[in-house]
Amino acid sequence: MSVLPILKWPDPRLTETCVPIDEVTDDIRTLAADMLETMYAAPGRGLAAPQVGAMVRMFVMDVGWKEGKSDPLICINPMLQEVGEDRVSNDEGCLSIPGVRASVNRPAQVQMVWSSLEGARYVQSFDGFAAACAQHELDHLDGIVTFDHLDAATRAALEADYEAQQ
Repeated sequence: MSVLPILKWPDPRLTETCVPIDEVTDDIRTLAADMLETMYAAPGRGLAAPQVGAMVRMFVMDVGWKEGKSDPLICINPMLQEVGEDRVSNDEGCLSIPGVRASVNRPAQVQMVWSSLEGARYVQSFDGFAAACAQHELDHLDGIVTFDHLDAATRAALEADYEAQQ
């Protein structure tokens, strides 16, 4: 396993839609393991394949590891199956846009379906921070970043702050 370089905004790959994974190969297994190692080293709670330059529909997340409740997930070809009606704003950060936090409004509860490395199909409901994290990582698979959820004035201000930090 190895820590991979994380792409930074405005790398154009962060705006691309990823392709489904048709078959879990040794390369995909290695990528998943490297993504987990990269996420923990960053340190983050989620990481999508395009953030490390792999344009496939996979992400990893572990929302509890920083509190000693590690539960890593490797999600292949994830999709939202149900979306709750209630919405909540969360202060989100992104490993590809370091130093920027923004309030993003999302559904408070989602049900997601995905496949594991072993080919098993999972369906799980997420709420709270886990719901926000799963949606954030799913966004990356569709070329959507935090900035895309903001009104024009907020986006312009945060992008200017980010560029000044670089």
